[in-house]
Amino acid sequence: MTSLGNLFSPLVRLVDSDHFPQGADAVRDLPERFEWKRAVPFAFLHLGCLGVIWTGWSWTAVAVAVALYVVRMFAVTAIYHRYFCHRAYQTSRATQFLFALFGLTAMQRGPLWWAAVHRHHHAHSDDEHDIHSPGVKGFLWAHIGWLTSSKNFPTDYRRVKDLAKFPELVFLNRFDVIGPALLLVLLYALGASLEAFAPGLGTSGMQLVVWGFFISTTVLFHATCFVNSLAHCFGNKRFDNDDDSRNSFLLAIITLGEGWHNNHHQYQASARQGFYWWEIDVSYYIIRLMGLLGIVWNIKSVPVAVYDKAARRDTAPAK
Repeated sequence: MTSLGNLFSPLVRLVDSDHFPQGADAVRDLPERFEWKRAVPFAFLHLGCLGVIWTGWSWTAVAVAVALYVVRMFAVTAIYHRYFCHRAYQTSRATQFLFALFGLTAMQRGPLWWAAVHRHHHAHSDDEHDIHSPGVKGFLWAHIGWLTSSKNFPTDYRRVKDLAKFPELVFLNRFDVIGPALLLVLLYALGASLEAFAPGLGTSGMQLVVWGFFISTTVLFHATCFVNSLAHCFGNKRFDNDDDSRNSFLLAIITLGEGWHNNHHQYQASARQGFYWWEIDVSYYIIRLMGLLGIVWNIKSVPVAVYDKAARRDTAPAK
């Protein structure tokens, strides 16, 4: 057994996001810079989209890509963000684990890393310590550049002590490759099965991999990254926060409600980011539905004081 463990230990270390021979703190002390080795996964993801040249397309493949975009956007916005980062509602430990596993398929790393980074962002929004502020470090760095720096790679478990007490979440966070690998296998198996038993759909295993994984995930990645970049540059400010957060209807549509970013920075704990009925927030609607079904509970709402603050601003005389 020992020799077998030694045989697989290099592979385990390779896919372990917490494996830092020099120590996580030493990595966090590195200078922030672009690194090719950290850019490889993103290059792989984007280059994989070119596979469409060989696999072609079908309505089935497009439908799978769109469906996976929507459900995984919900996983990022309603689960990674509103649940793991801000604890905007509660659920059972078993459902929490399934939520985390579901979130891994978005290929945006583990839930504890995601939450730690985002909590740091709120603590330092658009100041010199914010690792993805377009106003401080430029649009491209805020959008994707910061993800290519080893400095930002280790999970700061000090910021997620409430989550790190669950060993199953720490495991998924360490081995976040499980999610993308599982999605790849399922997509290929589904496509191959459809090719064999429903050839009229015109799809195949590799076609679903290209559309359902590479194309869908690439679009998902950039749409969510726009919250870090575009949502701090373009849009309107309902609240005069000490940051550059903006509200954007267009961004809210493509991110299922995350575009109401200025609202969110005003009151982070709410499960609702579209504070008014006309501010479309699909993720919130689904969270409410899950509440009715008993899957989640104690869904946090927007305090009256926050609405009063918005009303005072709307009625204040122009300067």
